[in-house]
Amino acid sequence: MKTKLITREGYDKLKQELDFLWREERPEVTKKVTWAASLGDRSENADYQYNKKRLREIDRRVRYLTKCLEQLRIVDYSPQQDGKVFFGAWVEIENDDGDIKRFRIAGYDEIFGRNDYISIDSPMARALLKKEVGDLATVQTPAGEASWYVVSIDYVKQS
Repeated sequence: MKTKLITREGYDKLKQELDFLWREERPEVTKKVTWAASLGDRSENADYQYNKKRLREIDRRVRYLTKCLEQLRIVDYSPQQDGKVFFGAWVEIENDDGDIKRFRIAGYDEIFGRNDYISIDSPMARALLKKEVGDLATVQTPAGEASWYVVSIDYVKQS
């Protein structure tokens, strides 16, 4: 079960994608389907078949995004979060080998295509929640237990 939280930036990005698909890409593809259909035999018409498939993909994504945006709860920065790791935090961690990682704890729907975001539902995020700078977080990984120290915690402040 994924947590239904999202950062303000993540929500805005999904909303922009939905608007683009619905207002720009879908009408364009619909025109192409109509044009290709007017040429007659649809069974051997690659333009028609490709664009019809694309239209189904767009509609599926539009349905998913619409449902998603209705269910997600935006979490904005709050001054009470300062000093501790919560949803939306940028966290820098280091292990005993000197490996350093920096990422943002975000919602499941905004981590794709981002190497610097991890899901709030991930074992790492769960281990880091409510920790402060200097605290040790122990994470269960497939390779065993991993220990990380919290080096810094930052939040994106809304203006």
